[in-house]
Amino acid sequence: MDFLKSAVASAIAQGPPFPYTFGDKVDIDASIWTLYNGTRRADGSNCSIFSFDVTANKARLPLAKNALKKLRTMRHPGVIRVLDTVETDTYIYIATERVVPLRWHVKRKSLSPETIKWGLYSIARTIKFINDEGSSIHGSLRVASIYTSESGEWKLGGFEILSNVKDDEAVIYTYGSLVPDSARYTPPELARSGWDAIKKSPHSAVDAYNFGTTIFEVFNGDFMGGDQAGQTKGIPPSMHAGYKRLVNANPKARITVGAFLEQGRRSGGFFDSSLIKLTDGIDNLGVKSETEREEFLEDLDQLTDDFPEDFFKMKILPELLKSVEFGGGGPKAFSVVMKIATKLTNEDFEARVQPVVIRLFGNPDRAIRVCLLDNLPVMIDRLPPKVVNDKIFPQMVSGFTDIAPVVREQTLKSVLVIINKLSDRTINGELLKYLAKTANDEQPGIRTNTTICLGKIAKNLGPSSRAKVLIAAFTRSLRDPFVHARNAALMALAATCEYFTEEECATRILPVICPSLIDKEKLVRDQANKAMEVYLQRIRKAAAAMPDTVQPPPQTTEGAGPRMSTPQPSEASSWAGWAISSFTNKLSAASGEMQTSATSNGTPTPASQRAISPSPAPDPSRRVTSTSSASALHRQAVKSPSPAPPLSRNSSTSAAEYFNDPEPADDDGDAWGDMGDMDDDGNAFFDASSEPAKPAKKEPPAAPSQPFDDGSEPDFAGWLAAQAKKSGPGGSKALPKGLTKTNGKAATTTTAAKKPLPTRTASKPVVAKKIDMKPKETDDDDGWGDGW
Repeated sequence: MDFLKSAVASAIAQGPPFPYTFGDKVDIDASIWTLYNGTRRADGSNCSIFSFDVTANKARLPLAKNALKKLRTMRHPGVIRVLDTVETDTYIYIATERVVPLRWHVKRKSLSPETIKWGLYSIARTIKFINDEGSSIHGSLRVASIYTSESGEWKLGGFEILSNVKDDEAVIYTYGSLVPDSARYTPPELARSGWDAIKKSPHSAVDAYNFGTTIFEVFNGDFMGGDQAGQTKGIPPSMHAGYKRLVNANPKARITVGAFLEQGRRSGGFFDSSLIKLTDGIDNLGVKSETEREEFLEDLDQLTDDFPEDFFKMKILPELLKSVEFGGGGPKAFSVVMKIATKLTNEDFEARVQPVVIRLFGNPDRAIRVCLLDNLPVMIDRLPPKVVNDKIFPQMVSGFTDIAPVVREQTLKSVLVIINKLSDRTINGELLKYLAKTANDEQPGIRTNTTICLGKIAKNLGPSSRAKVLIAAFTRSLRDPFVHARNAALMALAATCEYFTEEECATRILPVICPSLIDKEKLVRDQANKAMEVYLQRIRKAAAAMPDTVQPPPQTTEGAGPRMSTPQPSEASSWAGWAISSFTNKLSAASGEMQTSATSNGTPTPASQRAISPSPAPDPSRRVTSTSSASALHRQAVKSPSPAPPLSRNSSTSAAEYFNDPEPADDDGDAWGDMGDMDDDGNAFFDASSEPAKPAKKEPPAAPSQPFDDGSEPDFAGWLAAQAKKSGPGGSKALPKGLTKTNGKAATTTTAAKKPLPTRTASKPVVAKKIDMKPKETDDDDGWGDGW
């Protein structure tokens, strides 16, 4: 039972529920109210709480109750908006929108003249409504009764003695003097005759006088008393006449606040400003005609930086965003949005502007898309990389393939803005695919800008595919018929030199730059020279660090004399001497590796018989046998019954068997003579002559051998034939080209009974190989954007 009693007592003490949390106390002028910052428990939204302690201030309870009543019933945009109220025997709570006392701004002098005019205009409209439509008197108008909302708008409060003139028992007559600090602001007629004097004058006279003192107070910081009324210090000259009429000592001679308002609205008046026009037009922006909307946005765009930031953030920005997205505001409205957004904090931008920007990128309107791309540099720093990569770029890529060239071009230019916000996968995949398409665009300007874009984003490309992509794109642009595209390619090549290896510079880039040196346009020629110099400097630097040669040092034998057939250094100055030197060096190496072979009767041939004296003019196109003697050559020529076959590089049938080693030689080259046909790199410098070989003619045995000299290459085969003729009478049979491997059987002296081995036909004319000087046509530049 005791528990139930305590619970009921606690519930009664707590009073009705108040779903708001009290925060910090706010300093205000002398007032019957205590102001707190608060939050709404349901959603955490900001609010303000006016608290009145009944117990501590019971004498002024009628003022608090009157204020509560009037705030509940008075609905106007210039009046503080009430959210909730609670009234008990001990306290009164009024929860309102979040407000700040105007006194804060006045003391800091943080308000510009235009903002003060705009605020006074708003208060004048509210007082006019109270006096005319409400048939009431505010009674305590001053800076202390004015607050500013989160949007920067001036809101009117201080309704403690607000009364209807039709009510004979109105609070103002009885309790007007109980308002804190009322003596300073009391009109002179009330100071002389009391508050009942209101009934003898126009009911608007009190508020007109107090509005005049408020003008003086906001421009000068404070109002000390009736002596300052009528002074024009700090007040704009355009207001002087109207201000003096407001504070006229004669209440019947004062103009109403409504009349002052109309005077200021006239063309050239003190209330004729773009900021005030903006506040009047923003509420019905969605229903304005296209012409009216254009005029409104034009005035809005011309506002200077002294406009109230909070008002634009809280009131103008949401209306403009709705107009852009739904109301047909178009690019002009979005440009104003971006101008306002520059003054927003990152948190406000993320909450208010970013969601709308993401949705607008999905809008198919080309004008909106171009406007978004134009303003990307302004807002890119506030957009998180994930938002750009996952939400904006997928919508933006449709501009690469749009039929309107201006959309394609703006989309291309925007790549440089968002490149640092994109992931590597997006850059080296999807982005390069679209850039490959714009590189082939029908508009030369877009092709040129693609080249410039690639040059600037080169550092963002993947290292594995960067060189391939850039070389393919730039070399393709060098063949562009548009002069500026070629020039851009050369400039991009010069700027991206660091991303290529020295080998790529020398083998792939310099060859494609060279044709530009004789371009028809001087602009291109000059740029080609600059680009060429950049790459040449790099190649020279790399070449200077390279060794002189990669060949192993030559192995020389001490005491070995020079070969008779090796040309001396003086002969190496001509190309023929170099060629003979190359041949004889190989010949020497080959003959030095051969093993001693047996003659046909099994007796080893003496070294003196195997040695072959070189002719003064050897023919390197023929081959020599190092295992045969002069007598053996003679016997072969005598015993051969068949006519001499045409000279050939292949071994003849019987001669090959006769000169074979008794055991098969394990050698990669079947005949050492083959080695003489190749240079160090395996190239056949001494191939068959360009004319077909003719059958050898039998020479008279007595005819002396004459070396054949055609003025070009030495006739080595002729020299061998001459040696054979010297050792045997009338022997004209052709010598074998080289030794061939046999199966180990003894060679016979008669070739007619043996099955002839297949021999090569006579040398065919060697046709000079045609070298295609055109650049190799590859598909690299056609698909360089695919799937890196």
